[in-house]
Amino acid sequence: MRSRVAPWSASRKGANQGPVRVLVHEDTAALRTLVARDPVANVFIDSLLTAGGSAVPAQRGAVILGFFEHDGGQLASACWVGSNVVPVGVEPGQAAHFGRWIASHWEPHASIFGPAGAVLGIMDALSAAGINAQEVRANQPLLVIEGMPLLAPNPALEPSASGRFNEVLAAAAAMFEEEVGYSPFLGGEENYRRRVAWLITNGHSFSHCEPDGEVVFKADLGAVTPRATQVQGVWMNPRYRGLGLSAGYMAGVVLFAQRLAPVTSLYVNDFNHRARAVYAKVGFEQAGTFATVLF
Repeated sequence: MRSRVAPWSASRKGANQGPVRVLVHEDTAALRTLVARDPVANVFIDSLLTAGGSAVPAQRGAVILGFFEHDGGQLASACWVGSNVVPVGVEPGQAAHFGRWIASHWEPHASIFGPAGAVLGIMDALSAAGINAQEVRANQPLLVIEGMPLLAPNPALEPSASGRFNEVLAAAAAMFEEEVGYSPFLGGEENYRRRVAWLITNGHSFSHCEPDGEVVFKADLGAVTPRATQVQGVWMNPRYRGLGLSAGYMAGVVLFAQRLAPVTSLYVNDFNHRARAVYAKVGFEQAGTFATVLF
């Protein structure tokens, strides 16, 4: 998810607050160990570590916070803080510490997402500081599948072609606006265009396009590691909804994803009963619960 504001920038003044401090390069091994405890729930951070190789993010303005059990002791949990906030292994008693750090260094974020207990605990601390959310989605089942899907894939699904960039971009923007209620172009179209182009170039976007270019279905792998992938951006053209096509397309997404990692995951709103039924038909099973806070 992208912010409706300019790219987030963390203040380095007062970077330490209680048992929480900004991680440095020397913390990378400890962060890798923490992430490896649950490579599915932590696939977002794991993908960034895979790409960047350090606990110091390459993304401008972002930081990763660490909670240490004792002064200078073991890294117990962490939290990505940038345009989004993403907790890693955060226990209920630790969430408030991260929330207070974020509140005291507050700049607008697009969202908080991740394991529900940690997300909601951080939001409680932000609320206590007078920071309000636009929407809280407190129950989002985290689903996973290993091995073959339970039904045959739709053979029309294929990696998105660069020649269909404009069509896939339009479908991606329609999905985003339908999901969160505003256009991804609101904070600047170029960043979103680059993101979609990157997904296509790296083979992480999949779609079925009609000969005239109309996109019937699309989905992306928003996070990829050698251990797990996370499916995002699932969208079915409204003209083709209700025809029973989604499960076959999703089975195809799983097969493509499992060329990259053994576990395919996604999270879904609990109230989206139609999507949950499709994922169950494909063979996804619940492995946890996420939450998302939208600002």
